[in-house]
Amino acid sequence: MERVATTPGRALELRGLRFAWPGQAPCIDIPGFPVAAGERCFLHGPSGSGKTTLLSIVGGVLSPREGRVCVLGEDLAQLSARARDRFRADHIGFVFQLFNLIPYLSMQDNILLACRFSAARRKRIAAAGSTPLAEARRLAARLDLPANLLARPAMTLSVGQQQRVAAARALIGRPGLIIADEPTSALDADRQTRFLDLLLSECDAAGATLLFVSHDRRLSAHFDRVVDLSALNQAAKEVAS
Repeated sequence: MERVATTPGRALELRGLRFAWPGQAPCIDIPGFPVAAGERCFLHGPSGSGKTTLLSIVGGVLSPREGRVCVLGEDLAQLSARARDRFRADHIGFVFQLFNLIPYLSMQDNILLACRFSAARRKRIAAAGSTPLAEARRLAARLDLPANLLARPAMTLSVGQQQRVAAARALIGRPGLIIADEPTSALDADRQTRFLDLLLSECDAAGATLLFVSHDRRLSAHFDRVVDLSALNQAAKEVAS
């Protein structure tokens, strides 16, 4: 498969990106948006500015009407749906706003799901001299999830605990891009700080790029770059006018 020519040193490159839901006007219209490899990018914007839709496009869950989405050197438009699923499982860690945990699985098994679906994640863990189980337990401990909760079904955990399990699942296996959609919304101030410290240090250790979306502008000081999506997205500007 022919690889798209991307700018060296960029983990994410959007070009001429347009997306519309069926029967509706475009909700995403971004001429260009680069994110450097290893960058910590804080993305914010009001409701309706297209944040969650954009993250779904970057993650290969949605396909744009026009334009290119180049992630870690791969043009997602050149991949089949199955290949996009494989690429996402191997190289992108999602922290979803609604967690997307499997309620009847244990906390530990929810974290390990990412490795069960990706041989590439398992190989990266092995190359670091660890095992998926040991790595799941290490991440749980760092996220202040007690060991005695590891066997408990996700449905019995608090909202804040579920959010931290979702973060551990995204981080395990050192994917190259972490996409976090409002990941601190259910955490108190102390846990927000600890969560961000972990997320940033794990991304640094893996050389991963972080695309972080939040309404809480107070968190932006932790990041290399702050981007206002309502200014970046031409479709949002048209709605606002």
